[in-house]
Amino acid sequence: MTLPAEFLQYPRRRHGMDHDRYPYSNLFERKPAVWPGGAKVALWVVPALEFFPLNPTGQPFKAPGSMVTPYPDFRHYTTRDYGNRVGIYRIFKVLDELKIPASVAFNSVVAERYPALLEAVTSRGWEVIAHGVDMDTLHYGGQDEAEEAKQIDAALATLRTASGQPVTGWLSPAKSQSFATPDLLAARGVDYVCDWVNDDLPYAMQTASAPLYAMPHSTELSDRQILIDYHFSEDEYVEQVQDAFDCLYTEASEYGGRVLCLPVIPYISGLPYRIRAFRRALDYVLGHEGVWAATGRDILTEWQRSQG
Repeated sequence: MTLPAEFLQYPRRRHGMDHDRYPYSNLFERKPAVWPGGAKVALWVVPALEFFPLNPTGQPFKAPGSMVTPYPDFRHYTTRDYGNRVGIYRIFKVLDELKIPASVAFNSVVAERYPALLEAVTSRGWEVIAHGVDMDTLHYGGQDEAEEAKQIDAALATLRTASGQPVTGWLSPAKSQSFATPDLLAARGVDYVCDWVNDDLPYAMQTASAPLYAMPHSTELSDRQILIDYHFSEDEYVEQVQDAFDCLYTEASEYGGRVLCLPVIPYISGLPYRIRAFRRALDYVLGHEGVWAATGRDILTEWQRSQG
């Protein structure tokens, strides 16, 4: 079968990278990152509070976690809703006990429907990250730019007003962007994005207006990737977090500070038989000297300071 011509069309098709958002850079040859107190590893925990509509359009694709069976798919809808009703409070409890601040990614619809969840985050002094409108309102290639701008404006306005925070971090639903997304975000006061997963430290991106930075929001260490997509056990999840930390911790002695990001989905890790694994992974990390638990906003600030 012959591929359609548009399959191979890119705005900047050429040798090397098919975009001009950032120059290539070797992590091991950069100026070292320096964390407060000489810490080796910055621990960044990012729970995501998501809303999946019961009647998704699924366009242009279904986000991971979307409904599966014909409408009304109450089985999967209520499974997802478990995270916002029960699972997130187990995660709050673990983070409170370990005194770990978090950056919590909110669909703006969650903030509207469940204001108690937003209050639970802001009252702790944690960071709110914008996570789009909901998990069926996606950003994608070929999307009308005005439509995408309207979605971003809606999400940011809701979260900024409701949280009282500037909300300068962004995680796209399904980590999906269009070619215009970075420009639209930077123009609206967003400082960093979590969608580009090609580094272990922040790095600068080029936009049409203001500075924008990519933050190392891990896909490979997310509970969804390990437990759901790869079908690994809870013990294997803990082992992979430990191995990742050990590698970063060792590298930091020679190359400067590193970031260990742990994305966590409440309806996955907040289940009774999984929350202990999440706690074990964090206990291991915090059992080492030189670990700085911080929000994404604080990590970016310290990285910028260390880079001069």
